Amino acid sequence: MQHRAISAVKLLLFLAAFLLAAVTQAATPLIKTPANTPQRVLFVGNSYFYYNASLHFHARRIALAADPVWAKPFIYKSATIAAAPLAHHNIDYLTTPGNLGVKDPFDMVILQGNSTDALKDKSRASFREKVIEFNKIITARGAMTALYMTQAHVKPSKWASPEMMRKTEDMYVEVGNETGALVIPAGLAFEEAYRQRPDIKLHQDYDGSHPTMLGTYLAACTVYATLYGKSPEGNAYDFHGIVGKEDAAFLQRVANETVKKFFGR
Repeated sequence: MQHRAISAVKLLLFLAAFLLAAVTQAATPLIKTPANTPQRVLFVGNSYFYYNASLHFHARRIALAADPVWAKPFIYKSATIAAAPLAHHNIDYLTTPGNLGVKDPFDMVILQGNSTDALKDKSRASFREKVIEFNKIITARGAMTALYMTQAHVKPSKWASPEMMRKTEDMYVEVGNETGALVIPAGLAFEEAYRQRPDIKLHQDYDGSHPTMLGTYLAACTVYATLYGKSPEGNAYDFHGIVGKEDAAFLQRVANETVKKFFGR
C-alpha cells in the first residue's frame, strides 16, 4: 500500500514537472537575434509607430549615432494606419520590392498589432492568424519577421489594468515562438522604466495609451538593442536636444537591461 502511495506521488511530481516545463517553454522567447544585420527594415503598424516623428526615424538615428559608417546603408520604412490591427495592412503589396521605393527586398519586417489585441479571445486569435499569414509572405521574400510587443495602457485609459502587460507579453511570445519571429520587448521596457522611475512620463496624459517622446525614445532604444544585439548605452542621439541627457541615459540603460533579461543574454 505504501509502495503504491509513493508511486502515485512520483507520478504526480513528474506530471507537475512536465506541465511546468511546458508552461516555461511557452513563455520563453526562443528566437534570440537575427541571423544577419538587418539593413532594410519595414515597420508595419499603427499610431504607436508614427507618433513623435515616427519610431523608425529614431531607431535609425540611434544606429547612425552609434556607428555612422556601419549604419549608413540602413534603410528604414514605415507603413502605418491609425488604430489598425494587422488585418488592415496589405503585407503582399508592402513587401514587394520597389513598391515603397526600396529596390531590394527587406531584411526585416516588424509587425505591431492593436494594443488591446491580447485582451479578447477574438482579437487575440485574429492577431495570431495574421502573423502566421504575413510571416509566410515575409519569409518567402527572404526577410525575417519581428513582432513589436506593445506597452500596457495606464490611467486614464479604460483598458489599464495590472494584467494587461502579462496578457500582451504572453500573446507576443506565444505567437513569436510558433512562427519563429523575433520579439521586440518594448512593452516590458516601459514596465521596467516605470518600476525604476514611477514619475517618468512615457504615455500621453490624455489617453494613457500613446507614447510621449520619451516613450518613443525608449522604444527606439529597445528596437536597436534587439535588432543588432548592441547596447544603446552612451549613445549621443537626443533628437536635437529634445530628450534630456539624464533621461536618455536612463532609457538607454533600461532598454539594454530589458533586452538582456528577455533573451537571457
